[in-house]
Amino acid sequence: MTFGEQNTLPESFRLLDQAFNAGINFFDSAEMYPVVQRAQTQGRSEEYLGRWIRERNVPRHSVVLATKVTGPSGQMTWIRDGPKCLDAANITEAIDSSLRRLQTDYIDLCQIHWPDRYVPMFGETEYDPTRQFVSIPIEEQLDALGRAVDSGKVRYVGLSNETAYGVMKFLQVAERGTHLPKIVSVQNSYSLLCRTFDSGVAECCHHERVSLLAYSPLAMGILSGKYFSPEGGPSDARLNLFRGKYSEGESRYNLSNPSIRAASMEYIHIAEKYGLHPVSLAIAFVLSHPLVASIVFGATQSWQLQEVLDACKVELTSEAMVKEIQMTSLVDTEL
Repeated sequence: MTFGEQNTLPESFRLLDQAFNAGINFFDSAEMYPVVQRAQTQGRSEEYLGRWIRERNVPRHSVVLATKVTGPSGQMTWIRDGPKCLDAANITEAIDSSLRRLQTDYIDLCQIHWPDRYVPMFGETEYDPTRQFVSIPIEEQLDALGRAVDSGKVRYVGLSNETAYGVMKFLQVAERGTHLPKIVSVQNSYSLLCRTFDSGVAECCHHERVSLLAYSPLAMGILSGKYFSPEGGPSDARLNLFRGKYSEGESRYNLSNPSIRAASMEYIHIAEKYGLHPVSLAIAFVLSHPLVASIVFGATQSWQLQEVLDACKVELTSEAMVKEIQMTSLVDTEL
């Protein structure tokens, strides 16, 4: 999601080389990336990923490509005039455009980036029924995705930033249809600071065999500890670099919130107490979840990527440490 904004094409290639050579084969993008969203850069992340596969002669079967169809937005008018909805035409056009940018014949996992209906997300915590708007029926959305599957353009479909209600409705509709695809994954935020998945969506995913793709496992870098330095973190860190321009990130994890700051500091203290890097603690915690199929993370520097790669080898084996993690409570209902 940083390729094409914080990372140039050569930098992106080096990071992708490093990740692939270390054994990473799942790469997730979105048609709206990179962030921060701008008309001038929209689609570059997919383009860079596609060029890397083509120019490095990476065998297509050796990587799993995932991308996301942009949900309704009143801000990104450069993406199909909004987009205003997730009707069949919008979904089909999004998939075809992603295929062109990725320079591939098929997408392994196509996800709806966020729902075509009102839900509290990106830092919102309370459901307001008066904000519901007329939305495209789930039947039409799944039908468009199903046609893409039938044509060979897409292999599997998934959701993102979804609720328990949304997951179950998509599954219910798929069961009623003759050719409608069943969702196989939901990509939601999950970290030490955000565990709302466990309060409702987890039960749905467990019983319906839907995997969690956990994004933002470091809570946008906060759990690395970098923002707690006297200088407030590096100037090129995302929350500093795009301050005032990245409302989705700033609304999720505002360090002026005493509870978020206190919980973050406690997790960093736990990591230090048990001889772990804060990144290792955060990543190992997410990977220990039985429903997590993969973490979804971003890195703009080689050393950041290496920290995550090293963290993937860590297991939380100390019962005392796990107990301390569980005792560090933060009431956080962000999706």
